[in-house]
Amino acid sequence: MLDLKALHENTRIDHKSHPFQLFQNRCSGMKSEECIMYLHWHEHFELIAMRKGNAVFHIDSRPYTAGPGEVLVIPGGTLHVGYALEEGDVEYDSVVVNAALFHDFTHDPLHLQYVAPYLEGRIRFPVKPAEQDRICLDYYSLIHDAIEEMVMQPPAYQLVAKSKLHALFTMLARTFMPQQLPERTTGSYFPNRERFKQLIEHIEANAADKMSVTEAASQVGLNTYHFCKMFKKLTGRTFVEYVNGCRMTEAEHLLRTSNLTITEIAARVGCDNANYFTKLYKQYKGMTPSEGRMKKETGGLH
Repeated sequence: MLDLKALHENTRIDHKSHPFQLFQNRCSGMKSEECIMYLHWHEHFELIAMRKGNAVFHIDSRPYTAGPGEVLVIPGGTLHVGYALEEGDVEYDSVVVNAALFHDFTHDPLHLQYVAPYLEGRIRFPVKPAEQDRICLDYYSLIHDAIEEMVMQPPAYQLVAKSKLHALFTMLARTFMPQQLPERTTGSYFPNRERFKQLIEHIEANAADKMSVTEAASQVGLNTYHFCKMFKKLTGRTFVEYVNGCRMTEAEHLLRTSNLTITEIAARVGCDNANYFTKLYKQYKGMTPSEGRMKKETGGLH
């Protein structure tokens, strides 16, 4: 399964000389609307190549559905989260790319003209390029070739992957640059994004905190109505659903890694009533807390 905590602007890049990283996400036995990618953000670009199943990714409040063979381009700095659209397995490869990967091109005037504006965030590629122009389907072999290099890791695979990724960015820029103005500064795709980041980081780090919708709205400078509307667009969940989901994920972690009683765990995640906690846990995890603990004891982790 996925890591418990979202990676807030701290996505792992193992090799500073070649700052890109492959994450092969294999989510087995998902329920419809179950989370396959926790809400997070980072300074890097992220390229998602769907392998199996169907999912919806909310990227700065906009939902994008994706199925096998589709590729999504997620700009740096954007909040993004993913959910399964149906029961079954969901598999996708995620390539995280830091703009520093292309530093040796910074003196190339063509790179500065075509690729740098996207890396710097002045303009953006479409999240689903092939939806905007089907010629992009011909470019997707570049990301697949780069992923294969990262998986197999033959000699100098870093150089091959780098060249494939730069070619992908260049071909996308060739396609979309004529439709966009390089000198135009793209405005925020999601108002109050930074305040929402701080709020969500607080929610995930403080499972027992009993924050009301009104208090949360005030933290991001919105009235309750607009806050609820924006939060749902951003995460695909209501504020209460999202808070409860974070609490139950923390409870799942505690059930599997601690010897705390179920009542103690309920209190740790902000549920004073053990019966209500059991009801919530079953709603979000599809089993009772006792069954969740048995998985720890039998070694049946996902």
